[in-house]
Amino acid sequence: MQLWLSALEMGCFFGLLALAYYLVLVGAGFFNFAIGPYAMVGGLCTSYLVLYEEMNVWAAAAVAILASAALAVVTELAVVRPVQRRSGGGELPALVAVAAVLFTIQQLGGYLFGYTTLPGQNLLTFDPVPVGDIVVQPATVLLLCFTVVAFAGLAAWIRYTRTGRLLRAVGDSTHAASLLGLPVNRVRLVAFIVSGLLAGITGLLFAPKAGVSSLSGLSWALSGFLAMVVGGTGSVWAPLAGGLLLGAVEVFVPYYFGGQSHVYGLLFVALIFFAFKPSGLFVRRVRA
Repeated sequence: MQLWLSALEMGCFFGLLALAYYLVLVGAGFFNFAIGPYAMVGGLCTSYLVLYEEMNVWAAAAVAILASAALAVVTELAVVRPVQRRSGGGELPALVAVAAVLFTIQQLGGYLFGYTTLPGQNLLTFDPVPVGDIVVQPATVLLLCFTVVAFAGLAAWIRYTRTGRLLRAVGDSTHAASLLGLPVNRVRLVAFIVSGLLAGITGLLFAPKAGVSSLSGLSWALSGFLAMVVGGTGSVWAPLAGGLLLGAVEVFVPYYFGGQSHVYGLLFVALIFFAFKPSGLFVRRVRA
């Protein structure tokens, strides 16, 4: 049962990262591979400020989350939007530019916070919660609760609010939304900001499990992207489904086969979905 709890924890982490991808994809029609570095900044900046600047953990977390959101804004306004405008809306040049942003943030994180792995910081400290034969740590409780709140809240936001409906309209067809006079640029910016906030919070909540370093961004970016590919874009909850599947692979494959076998397990899952079901478990239906 403890293994299942670990798989659930990893699945929630992957699912939250995938949800951040999903928001930008739906609102801007774009894969933002800098999601992983945003999450890295959320965890690494919090730990650095607490350990080396002796800042209160909540104040440090607020600074880190705002830094993640600011990086998302810079990515959209200073990188993606200008590159797409100059390339006539082409996706490949923007993807290459965002890949450069990914490595730039990693190097910047190492320069500012060091290249060693720092222990994650707990926002709340309380006694572990016993549930049957397993023990749930405080960091796990916070991550699981945040996962439920984030997915439920964003699902309601996209479905019932004007901004959420605009997000879906722009994602369905950016060209049609522009012809209808919808605020495409503002909606895109909102998608980037919310995804940056979500990634920053996710990174600092997961960091207590295994620590965080400036090199965490790349692996987290790949894990979140794969979770979104597996889950698909048919529903706000689809990234969570993909994340939970990958979480099970991440935990149980090395348990049974040992070593770094989880890497091959994730690669096998990726190959299966790219080859036979590239649209993921849940397919998005575009309204006519």
